[in-house]
Amino acid sequence: MKLTPLIQKALRKASELHLGQCRKGSELPYIIHPVSVAIILSNYTNDEKIIAAGLLHDVLEDVPNYCFADLKRDFGIKVANLVKEVTEDKMATWQTRKEKYIDHLKSASREALLIAAADKIHNLRSHADDHRAIGKEMWKKFNASPEKNLWFYGEVIKVLKKRLKGNIVKELESAYREAKRVILG
Repeated sequence: MKLTPLIQKALRKASELHLGQCRKGSELPYIIHPVSVAIILSNYTNDEKIIAAGLLHDVLEDVPNYCFADLKRDFGIKVANLVKEVTEDKMATWQTRKEKYIDHLKSASREALLIAAADKIHNLRSHADDHRAIGKEMWKKFNASPEKNLWFYGEVIKVLKKRLKGNIVKELESAYREAKRVILG
């Protein structure tokens, strides 16, 4: 990944906005997730706006007092729109939120699908790693059971296989199989 001024700016902003946040299921600093998403994306695109959006993909749903207008002001309309495309409605129940997300992927832009795939790859790998380290206790911090979470990822894969071609989908399927094997035994 080439560390362009835009990507550097997005890395600084994501680090600032996620400061003090930890990943669910572990006590790792949250910033590990968006950085991992950006690294995964850099294996499939050189587009700095997609990679910057990958670094910022969770700020609208997880950072209080930072909104779409702030994102647009700081990074421009393209990055802001990409982040908005992969943002879930945190006000809805887990099931409703996930169903809306899956439905939205059916019409999302190719760029947003890349970000969604990279996000899910890292989430699945993290779930498998955390499950190995902590066991079933990790799921106490989640809003749904391991089975429900795996259902969600399986549905995302179905949509992405239809809409997004390439090795990123294969990488996602591999991460899903490994997570499922580790989590369900």
